[in-house]
Amino acid sequence: MSLKYFIWMMISLVALEISSLASSLKDSMSFGINSYSDNADVQVYSPTFSLFKKVSHQWMLGFKMRIDTITAASISNGANSQRVDAVTGASRAEGVLFDDVRYAPTLMATYDDGKNMLSFGAYYSKEADYTGRAVFVNYVRQLNEQNTALGIGISQSSDYWYPVFDRELPRDDRKEGKIDLSLNQLITPGFSLQGVFSYMYSEGFLSSPYHYVLQDGFAKFENYPQTRTGKAFAFKGVYLLNPDNAMNFSYRYYTDDWDIKSHTVNIEELHDFSSHFTSGLRLRYYTQTKSNFVKALGSYSVNDPYFAIDYRMSAFDSYTIGLPFIYKTSKGDKVTASIDYYQTSKNDYIKNWYGVDSIKAVFTTLTYEFEY
Repeated sequence: MSLKYFIWMMISLVALEISSLASSLKDSMSFGINSYSDNADVQVYSPTFSLFKKVSHQWMLGFKMRIDTITAASISNGANSQRVDAVTGASRAEGVLFDDVRYAPTLMATYDDGKNMLSFGAYYSKEADYTGRAVFVNYVRQLNEQNTALGIGISQSSDYWYPVFDRELPRDDRKEGKIDLSLNQLITPGFSLQGVFSYMYSEGFLSSPYHYVLQDGFAKFENYPQTRTGKAFAFKGVYLLNPDNAMNFSYRYYTDDWDIKSHTVNIEELHDFSSHFTSGLRLRYYTQTKSNFVKALGSYSVNDPYFAIDYRMSAFDSYTIGLPFIYKTSKGDKVTASIDYYQTSKNDYIKNWYGVDSIKAVFTTLTYEFEY
């Protein structure tokens, strides 16, 4: 249960499609299935569907649907409702299981006149204990004979918690805003570079309703500061090595007022084995420092203002290695697939909550896309 937001983030990151911005304004449809499985006995299966319809020469409408089904068989603390009842005094709502289903439709519209591209839309997410709503708008301006592009993206979400245990939260809302500023420059015919600055602000109930600290005869639910401000700087490059080989790389630095600082490095090499088939190898490394309020296990006191047991508030590293596959048919249809292996460093917080030294996971994607 407590892994699901991280899981959906990871799957979405791997499945991200540039074509979702619909810059080519073509009628298209896609069907897909994503999966996630880890050594904490969590499995997620996510069928996806998208439909884009051109309504004029410069306008297109889009619809995307995602359904996430999650099974958490043996999260050592979080899935044990009897233990939660005993140590926290909370009781579970009748007939509610930890297994969950999330429905997440997105509606969007895109305008593209060759120099200006505007994309905007709304997102809705519903599951047993959480409802999310968001709006977003992105604008890109092409300059310098389309060798330069300036972009801005703005999103705002308003979410609400509905815990499956009978617990009254300090506040049940969670709001997040984000602004992205980007500059993309074609350096040579075979090399382009993009820089991105992001500003993020969150407020509300920012921890999990289910995580708790248990020690020295007292139990406390997780409690984080109710606001968080973060900044990120990233650059991304695409380099055409030769007609059959291309390399993508990126670096991102993140910092926030919780004193978490992170570095992310991605590199991917793609090779055209034929006019129809492309594959390659990708690597990702992530490292972060701990938050300024997390403490070592066993060192909390009952009067501490904040309590954190989630390993994402601690210092840890992770790496991902994956294989992407792209197959294009003679009719222009496209099949994309990938398989990735993810692993964190050993972490006391992971061991305490999930009963394993580190999270080890495999996630896959498979999508069939065609124009109509």
